[in-house]
Amino acid sequence: MTDTTSHAPSPMGTFERYLTLWVALAMIVGIAIGVMAPGAVEAVAAAEVASINLVVAVLIWAMVYPMMVGVDFGAVSGVARQPRGLIVTLVVNWMIKPFTMALLAVLFFDHVFAPWIAPEDAAQYTAGLILLGAAPCTAMVFVWSQLTRGDATYTLVQVSVNDLIMVVAFAPIVAFLLGVTEITVPWETLVLATVLYVVLPLLAGLLTRRALGSQQAIDSFTARVKPWSVVGLIATVMILFGLQGEVILARPLVIALIAVPILIQSYGIFALAYGAAYALKVPHRIAAPCAMIGTSNFFELAVAVAISLFGLNSGAALATVVGVLVEVPVMLSLVAFANRTRARFN
Repeated sequence: MTDTTSHAPSPMGTFERYLTLWVALAMIVGIAIGVMAPGAVEAVAAAEVASINLVVAVLIWAMVYPMMVGVDFGAVSGVARQPRGLIVTLVVNWMIKPFTMALLAVLFFDHVFAPWIAPEDAAQYTAGLILLGAAPCTAMVFVWSQLTRGDATYTLVQVSVNDLIMVVAFAPIVAFLLGVTEITVPWETLVLATVLYVVLPLLAGLLTRRALGSQQAIDSFTARVKPWSVVGLIATVMILFGLQGEVILARPLVIALIAVPILIQSYGIFALAYGAAYALKVPHRIAAPCAMIGTSNFFELAVAVAISLFGLNSGAALATVVGVLVEVPVMLSLVAFANRTRARFN
């Protein structure tokens, strides 16, 4: 495969080096806004179509666009010459991740946390985590890939293949693990998310590349717009935590308990995928995004299905929301780890 990242990556600026701090501050500010200005939060929450918040969608689009500018369509055909990263992603996402998440959910909510959680609530939380585990990331993985200097072209192919599989595999896997026969997949959410987070940024990136012409001009433009991707991430975190501020303060213990299996799953899946990529000698620019796709979740889809199956105020919906809250800090820690271990892949 053509190495689309062979040119030296630009060094991280001060703003990016302290990204974890800015995200932590965004969480605090978001919770404060959610409690002190609920009207503003309700206005943002109301801007929703097919369970996708349009304000958050715009911010994610801004995050994804800089990486899409780096996608070289001429190198897409070369993915077939380096299939190992794609194989690792597919095996982990569809043959391992949904089942380990279900196992951890049952272990903790039916046994470890049984003294503190009612059985009916435990069943709801388990269902929510199963929905999370069966939905690999579509949008945010582009951000994590960019932060780890991943191959933009290969990342796009990995995400696209996973999206195609999700169309046919999500409902059967969830139905099997939940033990129900009919799962109503919100196709509007799935299609709209794919268009907003993949198709439109990809088209914009392609048009930008053609307008810029030379690789030098593309690199220069990407360096200028990359900081806005980080700004979009911080704003997204602030909004997400603002939307759930009252829930976080009202039920901190429940949220902490739900977060435990999610944390174990996230770090465990990353270790498995990243370790497999290392053992198979997958280049770091492919290995890092490969592990990130399975670790991160398509939370819009999980939340939408949880609401449609169990209701807006259900424990299942709450569990999927906790997945959203946990994801950003976890992924930032894994980005830092991936960057520190880059040299080992060489």
